[in-house]
Amino acid sequence: MSAKKVSAAKSADEQKKEAALEALKLVKPGMSLGLGTGSTANHFIRALGEKVKEGLEVRGVPTSRATAELAKELGIPLTTLGDHPFLDLCVDGADEFDDKLRLIKGGGGALLIEKIVATSAKEVVIITDESKRVKTLGKFPLPIEIVNMGIKATAWKLERAFRMLGMNPKMVLRMKDGQAFRTDMGNVIVDAACDEIKEPERLEFMLNNIPGVVNNGLFIGIASRVIMATSKGTQEITAT
Repeated sequence: MSAKKVSAAKSADEQKKEAALEALKLVKPGMSLGLGTGSTANHFIRALGEKVKEGLEVRGVPTSRATAELAKELGIPLTTLGDHPFLDLCVDGADEFDDKLRLIKGGGGALLIEKIVATSAKEVVIITDESKRVKTLGKFPLPIEIVNMGIKATAWKLERAFRMLGMNPKMVLRMKDGQAFRTDMGNVIVDAACDEIKEPERLEFMLNNIPGVVNNGLFIGIASRVIMATSKGTQEITAT
């Protein structure tokens, strides 16, 4: 683990930007990049846009409509996994991560496309501020993307899966503007507040095998490294 010192304490947003700038150093001309979603990923995308203006030639695969719109505004050339199914690098944020680089993602609602894009990349770099590091996953509610048909039927099956692992989370259908939140794929999200996630690998498998579940926000065995910015500098973390 290495640290790069900074002169003074920084806010969480400044930390996110610093982590993004560190990740930008990994980008090489000609790369196909996965572009994440969320406030931290946006710092990377904006910094990448500046490099593109200076002549850097890359192409990006966005993980959400919001990311695609931002990248277009900045002049970053975009492509699709249909045209470029193998990516060199994916840079994204996370809602939580532990020392094994297991993640919770999906606070922004783009977990399905984020997972598809991330698993198509040779390397996945997660950029965060220090508040996202946890000893045990579960402080952040686990997003579970499900189809809109039969929400209640899917919900009780989710509850059963959690109970089998000794958990009884509070599950809430995500809302926006008085309506059920819809992902870019038209699905809905159930957020499961667990406090502590037991057996994340087993839980991920169980949830994804429930009919009606599209995917869940556990990203396990996907991240290559985390670049975490702190008030004292940036740290590069690999799995322990």
